[in-house]
Amino acid sequence: QVQLEESGGGLVQAGGSLRLSCTASGRTFSNYAMGWFRQAPGNERQFVAAISEILGYTRYSDSVKGRFTISRDNAKNTVYLQMNSLNPEDTAVYYCAGAQATRMTLVITSFSEYNYWGQGTQVTVSS
Repeated sequence: QVQLEESGGGLVQAGGSLRLSCTASGRTFSNYAMGWFRQAPGNERQFVAAISEILGYTRYSDSVKGRFTISRDNAKNTVYLQMNSLNPEDTAVYYCAGAQATRMTLVITSFSEYNYWGQGTQVTVSS
C-alpha cells in the first residue's frame, strides 16, 4: 500500500506560479511511476503530467506543455509539479497518482492504470 499526500495548492493570480508536492509513504517510491491529474467542477479527471520511476521520462498534456514541469526526488519520496504562467482554465483540484512500474521507462497517462491516489489539493487561478 502506498499513501500519497499533496500539498502546495492555493490561490494565485493569472500569470503566476505554484509548485505542488506529493509525498509518498508505505512502499519503495522509486519503483512507482507517478502522475498528476486535475478535475474541475463538472468535468472528468484529466491527465496533466507523468514521470517514469527513474531516468526522468516525462509526458504532458497539450494544455500544460511548456508551462508545467513534473519532477521527482526519490530520496525524498516526493514528486513535484511546477506550474508557471497559470491561467483561470488551470483552476481545479490536482491529484497525485502512483502505479507500480513494470519497466524503468514507463510513463503512464491513463487514469485507469493508476492504483494509488492522493486526496487532492485545490488550485485556483484568478483573472
